Amino acid sequence: MTGLAVAAAVPARVATGDLPLVVGVTAGLGLLVALAGIWVMGRLRTKSIGVMLAVVVVVAVAATLAGVVSIITKMIIEGPTKDFVLSVVAVGGLVGLGVAFVLARRVVGESRRLVAAVRRLPFVAPQGLPAELQTIANTLEEAYAREQALEGARRELVAWVSHDLRTPLAGMRAMAEALEDGVVTDPETVARYHRQIKLEVERLSGMVDDLFELSRIHAGALRLSRSRVGLADLVADTLAGAEPLARAKGVVIAAEASAAVPVEADAGALGRALGNLVVNAIRHTPSDGTVTLRAAVERGVACVSVTDCCGGIPEEDLSRVFEVAFRGEAARTPTADGGAGLGLAIAQGIVEAHDGEIVVVNDGPGCRFEIRLPLVGG
Repeated sequence: MTGLAVAAAVPARVATGDLPLVVGVTAGLGLLVALAGIWVMGRLRTKSIGVMLAVVVVVAVAATLAGVVSIITKMIIEGPTKDFVLSVVAVGGLVGLGVAFVLARRVVGESRRLVAAVRRLPFVAPQGLPAELQTIANTLEEAYAREQALEGARRELVAWVSHDLRTPLAGMRAMAEALEDGVVTDPETVARYHRQIKLEVERLSGMVDDLFELSRIHAGALRLSRSRVGLADLVADTLAGAEPLARAKGVVIAAEASAAVPVEADAGALGRALGNLVVNAIRHTPSDGTVTLRAAVERGVACVSVTDCCGGIPEEDLSRVFEVAFRGEAARTPTADGGAGLGLAIAQGIVEAHDGEIVVVNDGPGCRFEIRLPLVGG
């Protein structure tokens, strides 16, 4: 409206040569006002959003006034027309400030509502906020839910790791005291106590190693040394390493691998992930059961799977088997030879560090764990 008023007020006798001068003066004054506004906003960047909006409106009005002043300075507008134009600009500026004030009050009010919601626990995202604030609120609610889940998992982890540490330590202490006090003297029992103490020490050492590895994964400190690896070779190495455990348990372990399934991976880390899956499968497969490893290309990705005869996992637990503190039903709770119970969580962390995914599904008499990785081109 201000621009139309100015255009209507310009007499027809204005020389065309005056236009560049007016444009130049207006641009120069507008630039100075803009720079001043940016400087002020920089100084007030920690103040209320309402103050920032007011500065924006003032800068816009001041830039418009700069153009009007440049025209008046050139004496293009004279007399009552000048007062009319200045009045229109002033009213427009006041209207803009009023709108900015109303908008600022709403934004500040909604911001305070969000802050109040954040300070209340449990945090629930308030609804009806402006789009950007609503996105922030929803993101905060999701982050809070994740944090609560992680905190619960940490508490459970501390609880059952403490239990798993306390039990073997108590046993070793009792055996050590019996040996020290001479309660046990016959060579056969002494040798059995020594073997049991060594076994428990190895188990505790493995638990500490698992906890350390898991902490590195969660801290993002897992360092991979990638190279071209064939899944068939990885399966063969895993099979050889798991054979003694399978034989002791009376479980048949078999492998089916394609000749060439190349991936870019850290052979040691990926081998540990696959080994954890195989050991987990053997421990939960009854004697005379079978554990099968397969490596192949499926739907354009490298896939290695471990299928067992564990009897399956309840559907409601399938989405939780990779959680750190999840133990599942009693049939899947680690036994005395079962380690720390962190193998699946470690396997998931290693696979995700390789930009892959790991999933589990019920399959026949047991379940199937699959590792899917990007395939390396020939």
